Amino acid sequence: MFGFELHVAGVINAVVDAFVGQFGGFLRMLSRAVENGFDGLVDILAWPPAIVVIAILVALIWFITRSYKLALGSFVALSLIPLMGFWSYALDTLVLVIFATAVSLLFAVPLGIMMGISEKAASIMRPILDLMQTMPAFVYLIPAVMLFGVGKVPAVFATMIFAMPPPIRLTYLGIKEVSGEVKEAAISYGATRRQLLFDVQLPLAVPTIMAGINQCIMLALSMAVIASMIGAAGLGGEVLRSISRLDIGYGFEAGISIVFLAIILDRVTSAIHQRTKLEDTSREEAQA
Repeated sequence: MFGFELHVAGVINAVVDAFVGQFGGFLRMLSRAVENGFDGLVDILAWPPAIVVIAILVALIWFITRSYKLALGSFVALSLIPLMGFWSYALDTLVLVIFATAVSLLFAVPLGIMMGISEKAASIMRPILDLMQTMPAFVYLIPAVMLFGVGKVPAVFATMIFAMPPPIRLTYLGIKEVSGEVKEAAISYGATRRQLLFDVQLPLAVPTIMAGINQCIMLALSMAVIASMIGAAGLGGEVLRSISRLDIGYGFEAGISIVFLAIILDRVTSAIHQRTKLEDTSREEAQA
């Protein structure tokens, strides 16, 4: 159409090759650390009988949510997974989600705070977040494989990057939603910028940040299934295997196990979100 073609693939490949060549030792060390931590947590969860782990998880769910209905439903759903023979795969998926979510939040919350206190940082981060959220999920697998090869480590990396934008945006939104009157009152009482952020803005932003954590967990779980294409262990790999064998029943069992995990994680994080909203409302009423 224009009489010439524009190709950037060669440039990108050269940059990635140079990066891997320069930081290959660090990447291998990071890969071993993540893989050892991943396998260690899986071994810890897989050592006791499934019923013991389920009982601990259900007790933890009740302690967090104080909901007997949710605890009972979680017990039934989690008990069905080993009965169908997918317990070890479910543990792999759960650990992958925990790892990816924890690392995502480690970067996402500080980035969201930085956007909340600096409009310049926000203007730089917005187009990057737009790009990350509109990029097809499968594209994230490419740099993960190029940097770390095939296996659990690139799956954690791809899942982490894919799940990061919502908590960044919602942390930023929670800080910006704090009313100007509240901030002016804190400043008038002599609050420093640090005190304003950590004692006023962040506590009031907690309900919105919790919504971001919920979205982060759900995206991590969805990406954990896609990451089975690059060697991630877990339920996603069993779904992929059922597709290759055209085994609809086996795929349904693996898929419904993923659904059970997703519902439990969503309900637990939603319950925490609702509790933080109620506590926030009570705090505001007490201050009024």
